[in-house]
Amino acid sequence: MTVDVRPPRPRIEGPSAWIGAELAKRPEEWIYRLSPVEIAEIEAAVAAQRGRDVATLRRSDFPLPTLGPILDRLRAEVLNGRGFVLIRGLPVEGRPIAESAAAYWGIGSYFGNARSQNAKGHVLGHVRDLGMSSKDPKVRIYQTTERQNFHTDSCDIVGLLCLKAAKSGGLSSLTSSMSIYNAMAERRPDLLARLFVPFATDRRGEVPEGKLPWFDIPVFNDYAGSLSAIYAPHYVRSSQRFPEARRLTAEDLQALEMFDRLAEDPQLRLDMELQPGDMQFVHNHTTLHDRTAFEDWPEPEKKRHLLRLWLASPGARPLPPIYAERYGSVTIGDRGGIICPGTRLHAPLEPE
Repeated sequence: MTVDVRPPRPRIEGPSAWIGAELAKRPEEWIYRLSPVEIAEIEAAVAAQRGRDVATLRRSDFPLPTLGPILDRLRAEVLNGRGFVLIRGLPVEGRPIAESAAAYWGIGSYFGNARSQNAKGHVLGHVRDLGMSSKDPKVRIYQTTERQNFHTDSCDIVGLLCLKAAKSGGLSSLTSSMSIYNAMAERRPDLLARLFVPFATDRRGEVPEGKLPWFDIPVFNDYAGSLSAIYAPHYVRSSQRFPEARRLTAEDLQALEMFDRLAEDPQLRLDMELQPGDMQFVHNHTTLHDRTAFEDWPEPEKKRHLLRLWLASPGARPLPPIYAERYGSVTIGDRGGIICPGTRLHAPLEPE
């Protein structure tokens, strides 16, 4: 296979190509702290919808006169600017999970429309150790205490709300995939070019109707004026369990290993410790996320617990048709997520 070694576009400039070591010195740029007035607005909106299934709530059900315009600005920053934001200060400790879930869902509705995160149809996800191992090809790493490795999720924006932190570890780490592109273009354009060639990616048992148990897509996709990245390293490598899937060549593996090394580079990555009440929103198309391994509390009521949203955002960028293999559709505002035969959309308030 002949691969053009020239980078398909010039160096990525602008806020999405950030350097973690530099942003770590300026947390005020990416942390937004809720004010007492804004918290009062959230609590009033939650109280007005008490008793409703959160999955039925829409943005119009969650009016936030002061905070709403700020959330719109932050969404624009996530989609078109830096690619992430941390919102700090949502009261969750000692609160019923139904209240925290409603508050988080309502805030998330300002960032996009919730999508199914697994074959079960969870539109509200629970990131919690369920005593599983990723060695099982049908287990997702968020159900374990293992390190996740840098990856993207199958939606425009992924959101997390920290309810309870681990005893130790479990840091949230981000790296700009645009900065990885720049570094590879400068150091190894030949390996970068291979990341524009489709790779087989395992569906890990979550197979939409009429689809193969894996799909093919490049890591980097240049389309309609935007460069986007989609990457799940464990799933790319585990696709090799299917004899019919495209084989990974030595050069492919070199390119993937360089991508991984750069994602983990302490200069490029940004580590943060999520505190209870922190909400993180991340643009999958320009930003990779990871979680370090952690030691959990032995007491069930203290165990690390985060809520997660996968969101399809209005005003998001166009995506190439090949994304429909994973996203189901590339229609802006109505794409992403996992739908399989028997999937039933719902928002469980406890891990299932």
